[in-house]
Amino acid sequence: MSVTLLAGSATATASVAAAVENPGAAPAAATVAPTAPVANLIVGYKSSATEASSNTAAADDATAKGKKAGNKKAKFDRRLGTGAALVNLGGATAPADAADVMAQFRADPDVAYVEPDTRAYAQAVTPNDTEYAKQWDLFESTAGMNVPGAWDKTTGSGVTVAVIDTGYVAHSDVAPNIVSGYDFISTSSEARDGNGRDGNPADEGDWNATDGECGVGSKASTSSWHGTHVAGTIAAATNNSKGVAGIAYGAKIQPVRVLGKCGGATSDIVDAITWASGGSVAGVPANATPAKVINMSLGGPGACGTSYQNAINAAVARGTTVVVAAGNSNANASGYSPASCNNVINVASTNRAGERSYYSNYGTIIDIAAPGGETRRATDTPGTVTTPENAILSTLNAGTTTPGAEIYKPYQGTSMAAPHIAGLAALLKSANTSLTPAQIESAIKTNARPLAGTCTGGCGAGLADAAATVAAVTSTPPTSGRENTTDYAIGDNTTVESPITVTGVTGNAPATLKVGVNIVHSYIGDLKVDLVAPDGSVYNLHNRSGGSTANINQVYTVNASSEVANGTWKLRVNDNAGGDTGKIDSWNLTF
Repeated sequence: MSVTLLAGSATATASVAAAVENPGAAPAAATVAPTAPVANLIVGYKSSATEASSNTAAADDATAKGKKAGNKKAKFDRRLGTGAALVNLGGATAPADAADVMAQFRADPDVAYVEPDTRAYAQAVTPNDTEYAKQWDLFESTAGMNVPGAWDKTTGSGVTVAVIDTGYVAHSDVAPNIVSGYDFISTSSEARDGNGRDGNPADEGDWNATDGECGVGSKASTSSWHGTHVAGTIAAATNNSKGVAGIAYGAKIQPVRVLGKCGGATSDIVDAITWASGGSVAGVPANATPAKVINMSLGGPGACGTSYQNAINAAVARGTTVVVAAGNSNANASGYSPASCNNVINVASTNRAGERSYYSNYGTIIDIAAPGGETRRATDTPGTVTTPENAILSTLNAGTTTPGAEIYKPYQGTSMAAPHIAGLAALLKSANTSLTPAQIESAIKTNARPLAGTCTGGCGAGLADAAATVAAVTSTPPTSGRENTTDYAIGDNTTVESPITVTGVTGNAPATLKVGVNIVHSYIGDLKVDLVAPDGSVYNLHNRSGGSTANINQVYTVNASSEVANGTWKLRVNDNAGGDTGKIDSWNLTF
């Protein structure tokens, strides 16, 4: 089977005052004069001073020193946890006037230190990349993925993302994050490099000179430089005063070439998945930097075959998260591969209005949606580009056949949506290295937000939210061994159960047992959802409410304090009507 690519055309910070005691010191050392208005001062008294323990004495001292400096509004506000006194100057005070009050405190031998109560700011500042303002997909509130809010916690450092695609054409905005990859195209005529497989994943161009060259219905085309566009979305160099910002700009990109002239062969892609994730492929040197995330913005018609599934299962077993594009045929993704494979994160595309992109595949097997953009509206003439500003801007090349000058260009497609999720997976793995692929998938889906627009056919858990997902994995321990991400089909008028076996927990479950549920279904008013404890006790979570609303993506709190924690828990879903089906996508227990 042959597959094709899936794309259409520092701010100031402040230190917290520390209670440092030095009884033998001279009067409080001079502090750098404030350069901005000051509302409060932090005053640390020596332990021998009455003001160090008496709020009344501290209040009298603040008032007296304020008056000496000409500030009649200065007063003691409260005691900090360090023991220091917070002195209110009566509102924003000019730097010079605040310095006069500070001088009064510094002259007092009972004062260990005095400093302005300055402000600190999150370190995730707006990147200075020249094209960043055009990257709506990262930051716009309607349909962006809320990426900047994650950057103060993680940028993806320490994680390698394999881009299994057309290879890589040199681009200065991606080059700093490139590590050695491999060319897996076996046939030299398709590779266009004069040989078969080799250690050079350079993109030689995937152009076609004439119509029909790649089969009935194929069209002549220029080179897409598709892999480089995908790579830029994931990990373009950031804060380098040029170009675009990458989602996981601290991560590394491993180009793995499988697509050349007329697409790529399943046999080559399967070997690429194996090698990229650290597996062995005969005749190919071992991968020195195995990837923890794989992005495959490629696919073709047909259900997932055994070859694909075996390679993906082995990659996931090695700890590699596999992200795939849903496809661009405006059809059910179940009819496309590798989108229909298990153990992948299957990504649909949304547009700038937060709706499913007109071309994006859909269905109950979609896991999540991400920005893929639209360079034209569904009603515009096919092949035209009418709304380039609404597509995904990334790194590219100007060459029509062989490489030319580096450029930036907007593309649309589920090919563009998938690397948003691959970048997010890299952020998560960097922020919490113990996360498994299943936990990464669960976190992304659990912390998604509803689409601003509509998604006919089903877009999984909703629109991925980078900041919310990173916050979740950095504040909550992973639910290792307490989740089930296997899909369980929900047919009409049937009951299905998904089990989780819990071990190693002492005593009973808590009164606040958290049950995270992700059910993909086109009409949740048909559904009754229960948690079944190991002894058979039933706790209802959802009972045929919601009407025609699609999908359940919610964390429920259950008082399970009467239940022994260890044992097999089940999520039971009963479909009570005909005409709508779905699946249990995943669920988890947090004790």
